[in-house]
Amino acid sequence: MGKIIAVANQKGGVGKTTTAVNLAAGLAYFNQNVLLVDFDPQGNTTQGVGTPRETIRHSVYHVLMGDHAIKDAQISIKHPPLTLVPATIDLAGADLEMADYKIGREKLLKNKLDVVKADYDYIIIDCPPSLGLLNTNALTAADSVIIPVQCEYYALEGLTQLLSTIRLVQRLFNDKLIIEGILLTMFDARTKLSIEVQQEVRKYFKERVYKSYIPRNVKLSEAPSRGQSIFEYDVRSEGAKAYAALAKEVLAANTKEIRYGG
Repeated sequence: MGKIIAVANQKGGVGKTTTAVNLAAGLAYFNQNVLLVDFDPQGNTTQGVGTPRETIRHSVYHVLMGDHAIKDAQISIKHPPLTLVPATIDLAGADLEMADYKIGREKLLKNKLDVVKADYDYIIIDCPPSLGLLNTNALTAADSVIIPVQCEYYALEGLTQLLSTIRLVQRLFNDKLIIEGILLTMFDARTKLSIEVQQEVRKYFKERVYKSYIPRNVKLSEAPSRGQSIFEYDVRSEGAKAYAALAKEVLAANTKEIRYGG
């Protein structure tokens, strides 16, 4: 049975999509069978693994709001070697459409993912940068959540709201949901600010914070424009090393055997 991990933070610009793409890629290169679900209407994850919009026949919107199964929408990616469920701008209207549902609207994604969960080692969901029914669906479907936190001023701003949402989902829809880990992103060891933010986050969340952190790295910023994960774009970069370390840490925490297949 696979594990479903949501990557969530309603604050934009914290490296959420970068983390979803590169963690999924890292796990795939460690010979894990990975399904990457783009659950953000912006579709950045879909573009980030090189999937042209014009090639998408069915998206996660059709899975969520229609009769389509996950397998109807999935696309096999060669590099990185994973399976994608793409997102298009259609997903932006799903929140409003779901609002009309009287019952079961929070479990629409869970119901579809449960059918294929056993087929994968990991299912990674890139959540939208908002707190609405899409995020509630992702957290209800997930076993755990990874929260990227940017090493800048107001790093913890809004995190209280996200944690409240997680507790609400735990209480109402998914009592097994846990925080997989807090990931420090955009860390710059040259600045006092990054060091202070790291100390503050580790003091607050303690062992929930990953030992791995993601540095500020220009290669990580460039890779999405090429439709590549950091491992295809520049495997020797500091960004690639950081996400490989994170993938190892996630695997170790879930007692998976690590075998690099890149």
